[in-house]
Amino acid sequence: MTGPRTPGTATRGETVPTVPPASAPARRTAVDVTALLERGRTLATPVLKAAVDRLAPPMDTVAAYHFGWIDAAGNPAHGDGGKAVRPALAVLSAEVTGADPAAGVPGAVAVELVHNFSLLHDDLMDGDEQRRHRDTVWKVHGPAQAILVGDALFALANEVLLELGTVEAGRAARRLTTATRALIDGQAQDISYEHRDRVSVAECLEMEGNKTGALLACASSIGAVLGGADDATADALEGYGHHLGLAFQAVDDLLGIWGDPDATGKQTWSDLRQRKKSLPVVAALAAGGPASERLGEILAADAKSSDFENFSEEEFAARAALIEEAGGREWTAEEARRQHTIAIEALDAVTMPDQVRAAFTALADFVVVRKR
Repeated sequence: MTGPRTPGTATRGETVPTVPPASAPARRTAVDVTALLERGRTLATPVLKAAVDRLAPPMDTVAAYHFGWIDAAGNPAHGDGGKAVRPALAVLSAEVTGADPAAGVPGAVAVELVHNFSLLHDDLMDGDEQRRHRDTVWKVHGPAQAILVGDALFALANEVLLELGTVEAGRAARRLTTATRALIDGQAQDISYEHRDRVSVAECLEMEGNKTGALLACASSIGAVLGGADDATADALEGYGHHLGLAFQAVDDLLGIWGDPDATGKQTWSDLRQRKKSLPVVAALAAGGPASERLGEILAADAKSSDFENFSEEEFAARAALIEEAGGREWTAEEARRQHTIAIEALDAVTMPDQVRAAFTALADFVVVRKR
């Protein structure tokens, strides 16, 4: 790869990547992204809750805790339910075909169920104790419940689609199943990379395309499929979602090292604590130069350390500083902007109402300008 440019002196908690790429139009049609996200959440949540209510006890209450609807004691709660980008995309994509946004709701719910199946399992596999500013399910209810509830949500996702009994539902279920398999492939790659000294940028992008891009691609097209879109339209929308997913994950990778814990709900230096070979790390290692070489030596020693979990804040901060000095932070920010541009360009292949196109563009802009 071409060596990353050396970035400036940004600090923890600063907004990362902040502006749409230079190739984007200078003026955007005004879209209320908050309202767009809230619409998806409002339409999907009642159906999502009804699906979760089908689960046998105690899985129903464990799932409700995970979604933030109740606290650990079973009392009603109003927890952070996440950004709701996927439901917003699924509902929006139904409008590409001229269908009512509600036509995309089963797709939105199915995608959310698969997404949360992956979160339950990933938190356990990664040893994450916090998500959305609360203890994770495995920490509160134990590993067995995290596994079982995750499995149950995956099964529910297919039920929600297939019980529609339409040809379009079958097509949507096939796309969701393919996306889920890619997501699982991505998680397997992510775990395997933690035990390797080096991972190429191409390998990292492939992993992130699977782990994040596949499900966002499905979310971006599943409503359109349910609304009767042909495969060419659905494929183009998946292209948008795939590259949006890569932009989304690049921002997550930046936040995983430099994000403000008060905003992200995760520990400081979260990805460094887990030895993740995220984009800033692999880009820094590939860059060459003194900082890159020193970083490689330190990470190789870390992999053999028996005391890694007891490292101080200063030790993790020093590793983050080397990643930044080698250019990993700036390269990742530029990659987020590049993938954002490709996502927007993918929409050119689809005929849709102007306001729907503007909404897709606004959601893409939102993904690369966030703090959590």
